[in-house]
Amino acid sequence: MKITFLGATGEVTGSCYLVHDTNIQFLVDCGMFQGHSEHKNDAPFPFKPSEIPYVILTHAHLDHSGRLPLLVKRGFKGKIITTPQTAELLRIMLLDAAHVQEEEIKRINKKRVRQGLPEIKPVYTTEDVEKVFPLVVPISYDNRYPLNEHVEIRFRDAGHILGAASVEIWDHMDNEKIVFSGDLGQIPNEVLHDPTLIEEADYVVMETTYGGRKHKSLEETRKEFRDAIVNGLKNGGNILIPSFAVERTQRILYELRLLWESGELPKDVPIYLDSPLASKATEIYNEYKASYKPYIQKYFIDGDSPFNLPNLHMVESSQESKKLNDVSGAIIIAGSGMCTGGRILHHLKHNLWKPQTTLIFVGYQAQGTLGRLIVDGAKTVKIFGEPVKVRAKVFTINGFSAHADRDDLLTWATFFKTKPYFILTHGEDDQRLAFANLLKKRGYKVLIPQYKDSVVLKPDMPERYPVPIRRDATSEALKLISQIYGDLHELEDIIAEEGATPELVGILKSISTLVSSIKKV
Repeated sequence: MKITFLGATGEVTGSCYLVHDTNIQFLVDCGMFQGHSEHKNDAPFPFKPSEIPYVILTHAHLDHSGRLPLLVKRGFKGKIITTPQTAELLRIMLLDAAHVQEEEIKRINKKRVRQGLPEIKPVYTTEDVEKVFPLVVPISYDNRYPLNEHVEIRFRDAGHILGAASVEIWDHMDNEKIVFSGDLGQIPNEVLHDPTLIEEADYVVMETTYGGRKHKSLEETRKEFRDAIVNGLKNGGNILIPSFAVERTQRILYELRLLWESGELPKDVPIYLDSPLASKATEIYNEYKASYKPYIQKYFIDGDSPFNLPNLHMVESSQESKKLNDVSGAIIIAGSGMCTGGRILHHLKHNLWKPQTTLIFVGYQAQGTLGRLIVDGAKTVKIFGEPVKVRAKVFTINGFSAHADRDDLLTWATFFKTKPYFILTHGEDDQRLAFANLLKKRGYKVLIPQYKDSVVLKPDMPERYPVPIRRDATSEALKLISQIYGDLHELEDIIAEEGATPELVGILKSISTLVSSIKKV
């Protein structure tokens, strides 16, 4: 078989792998890019979607599923194979993604019309998303499913989020087995079942999000979280928690529940979940009671939920969300987790500049995102085109990560009894290289593919590494280009409001086109 790597190489977004040989071809995931690679989302696929009979979807996060509507829009009519839990989460996540895009494009087009510029279109619409769902085929964990007479697959629990799967692929014609790890959860997992350990494979395509890092212990992480909450409440301002709607929000609600049960979280402190998507995801999490550890299941047995608190308020409408601008001393959980969009941006605009505000990051912040800028120590950031001072107390707590750390990844990788060949993806290059070195020391062969590389799987294929480079200069240059791009949009707003000569409008269009082209390099 041959694998072409169409995303998540040297980064953690855009997962998409084309698996093909003479008798079949299919995709494993079809995710969206974020951060500096966002421009790739609307690029043509390097294959004909109409000729792909299957997409094997490992889980519902948008960096793995977010381009499915675009794939269907461009001609895919095959089956999307995934777990039942992922099938449910996929519906709410894709519909939300389309809605967010449509609203953002409306906002942008209002400005463009005022400037005399042509309107632009979203990558896909709600109508496009609806065409995805009839193609979804749910397959439960541990059941084999034939793709044709020679190839079959099986999902194993990856322990990352509800419904997340590793994928075993048997090619009986070539007598070989490939495993895609998908995104792996921590070992042990505090809430969900642990990732399933697999014994046999010839080749393993493996994620390395934290291939060179070790998470803090659960005890340390909980102490950090408790201290951030307690000190934040003492400061009197709001506590903002940007959070991914699926898994991270449910985990944070559970941790707040434990603080409430212990009396460390006062019962009169209002908690607002300002994310309709997260509210819907929590309902789905409540449905699959057998997916959790026994002590979590006990909440359900007692007629309760581990994700419920008496002082929790679900914020549905945008009008309700705007009312939170006037509250103080509250805990506000909102998306998006990397602060790239969603209601968290409005809360940051109204709170980030206040010294009494506490901002708690509880998830990974990809390069090029607003969250990453704040975590990296930016003194001023732009929100909706306006500069906002960062005066809030900022905490970064990585121990709640839904991703396995270095030691967890090693536990999963070294459980194989067949000494497979490892192909490392879904990680920035420093993390892939760090984990490659750990595997090499243990006698494994390792390959680190680059974007659009095609690899023919053979036992004697040469090992491959990227040349280690300093990424600091590149990252700083990309940040600067992004800032310039933002400044141009702000200038466009001013021109739209106050007018300008045709010459200035023409110059602005030329500069904007040039910078946009540089961003796409």
